[in-house]
Amino acid sequence: MLRRIVIITAVHEPGAVYLQDAFKSLCEQELPQGWEWHWVIQQDGTGDTVAPHVPDDPRVTFRQGRAGGPGVARTMALAYADGEYVKVLDADDQLAPGALARDLAALEADRSIGWATSRVLDLLPDGTTVGFDGDPENGPIEHGAVLEHWKANDFRAQVHPATLFARRDLVLALGGWMALPASEDTGLLLALNATARGWFSSEVGLFYRKWPGQATSQGAHTAPAEREARMAVVEARARALAGYGWRAEA
Repeated sequence: MLRRIVIITAVHEPGAVYLQDAFKSLCEQELPQGWEWHWVIQQDGTGDTVAPHVPDDPRVTFRQGRAGGPGVARTMALAYADGEYVKVLDADDQLAPGALARDLAALEADRSIGWATSRVLDLLPDGTTVGFDGDPENGPIEHGAVLEHWKANDFRAQVHPATLFARRDLVLALGGWMALPASEDTGLLLALNATARGWFSSEVGLFYRKWPGQATSQGAHTAPAEREARMAVVEARARALAGYGWRAEA
């Protein structure tokens, strides 16, 4: 029987037009013998505008549900995550060649590692890409390292939550993505880092599309009062998990 990686994508109408690009990048992934992927696309809301953009492929599952934000959509998608690992892929982003195989290799090689991230390039509207100079070194990330960097750098982590690859059981044990209007992926990243060692791949794993309709470009995303509240609960959760001393080592 084939072992499976489940790709989880939350989507709403503005980003649906990019699903075909995401699908193309997924089809170009090469996995080791004995592995396959299953793409679960969960619409944040209902209606007829997203479905026409969903690829017609037996490896793709499309579901809809009440609108609650991307964190709720991704957590609902876990109901159909029938594999050992889950990989985040935002609807408007694209995987880089080899991304899935590298993530998989890191976690299969060391059972103490519960999650992986990778280098990101911003994909600009003109098709060019821009990197980030502050990436950590290729290799393991120890417990609490992401939280401390994030806290010391204006709530900016040294690794990108949009590249997360993790053990499905660990994501479930942590309750999935946080119930926040934004930063729900950072909340999961810090919770993972509080409970398990991670891995960073210095090879590019994701092309992160920059465009006017993305959620992080909206003014509400940086409104001070809400941002401070989001960061407070994200930090409190991570520190509470660390305080209990639970270690997810399979």
